Amino acid sequence: MHIGRRIRLLLSSRVPAITWSILIFILLALPGNMLPDEKHFNIPGLDKLVHIILFGFFVFLWSFYYACNQGRIIDTHLRYLKIAFIACIYGTFMEFVQKYFIPNRNFDVFDILADVLGAAAGYILVLLTVSHFKNNASNILFKK
Repeated sequence: MHIGRRIRLLLSSRVPAITWSILIFILLALPGNMLPDEKHFNIPGLDKLVHIILFGFFVFLWSFYYACNQGRIIDTHLRYLKIAFIACIYGTFMEFVQKYFIPNRNFDVFDILADVLGAAAGYILVLLTVSHFKNNASNILFKK
């Protein structure tokens, strides 16, 4: 089986999106003393990059799953936008969880901005990727 087809088959399952969502929760709910010391990671903005990647892939995986399992193309852009909005809410919610419930973690508005940026990047990525696959007439994963 072609590698592209295998990847699409895997991403058409709900498992990667659910797994990624749980991974985000676990990483953002770790107590501060369990996080690596910043002295070992002298990369400025690494934390923000991690947030962008986490929430970008969140939007991509859920949107790709939806696209693979949606029978019609109508309103998919709006639904992808809703998924991006959910990612923004999830990221904001997790910042409040960190502030009030997780030891040695604090609220950071710039983390929220990175989450929003990641959600926007994921939205754009899924628009480019899904439109490419939907335009491929031989693709059997996307129902016409």
